[in-house]
Amino acid sequence: MMTASATRERLAQGVNQAARGRLGAAMSARPARAGGRVAMIVVIVLWSLFPVYWALNTSLTTLSAADSTPAHYLPSPLVGTSYRTIFGSGSDVSGQFTRSLLNSTIEAGGAMIITVVVAVFAAYAFARLRFRFKRTIFVSVLATLLLPAYATLIPLYRIMGTLGLVNTYIAVILVYVSGFLPLAIWILYNYFNSIPRELEEAAFVDGASPVRALLTVVIPVAVPGIAAAAIITFLMGWAQFLFPLVLTSDLSTQPVTVIVAALNQQRTVPFTLMMACGVTAAAIPGVIALILNRYVVQGLTAGSIK
Repeated sequence: MMTASATRERLAQGVNQAARGRLGAAMSARPARAGGRVAMIVVIVLWSLFPVYWALNTSLTTLSAADSTPAHYLPSPLVGTSYRTIFGSGSDVSGQFTRSLLNSTIEAGGAMIITVVVAVFAAYAFARLRFRFKRTIFVSVLATLLLPAYATLIPLYRIMGTLGLVNTYIAVILVYVSGFLPLAIWILYNYFNSIPRELEEAAFVDGASPVRALLTVVIPVAVPGIAAAAIITFLMGWAQFLFPLVLTSDLSTQPVTVIVAALNQQRTVPFTLMMACGVTAAAIPGVIALILNRYVVQGLTAGSIK
């Protein structure tokens, strides 16, 4: 008969073999999982960037080459006529497009400035001050994020029409601010909560008021969070289409998104030229996002770890 020690030795050997088998299977499965993730990332990147590349390819060639069969996956011939047209002078498309870029900059920039200024004070009040119904007001502000934007389109248009603000920069900026402010408050609220209270308490000991502590102590520390809110607000304002389409009716206030869509309806405009307008309109926020990406990431993740 097998002794107790031999039985234990047998069991230990069996456990070790099973563990080595599971470890080997896990090790062999790692390359397969890594390869699958890489393949998935490649597919997602191609799916996302190929339309942008195709628009750029079309904008850099002639109309006959872009309409040829089979399609050219590289611009052949390579010409910059479309971009010279939209940034040149003496063309109706050039005048409309450059004016729409100015309109987009004014509307998105104005909304960004007002939203960030209001959001800084509101988020600081929610994060630091004590007052009645604070939680109820805060939850109510954030709950507006759940409201579909299209549900407010007609009421906002009626309000702006009553005030005589339709087809003005002020109408578009105010509508943008009303939509972007809750998100900016949420971003800055989380960032302010990640800042140690001892910094403000030291300022209070020196006799500073809450407003002065905010301006001299908190804001310099919260620059990444404020930058993230500002960048996100500007990009969201630049991408808006439906609200400015309804609130603006002529070139004096229409942003670039509305003008590019209007050019698509004009049969006299070559689609190579429309592609150049679309690429330019998309390149501006794309470059901003790439250059300032670290501020967005730092501002959005600051409140997640304390």
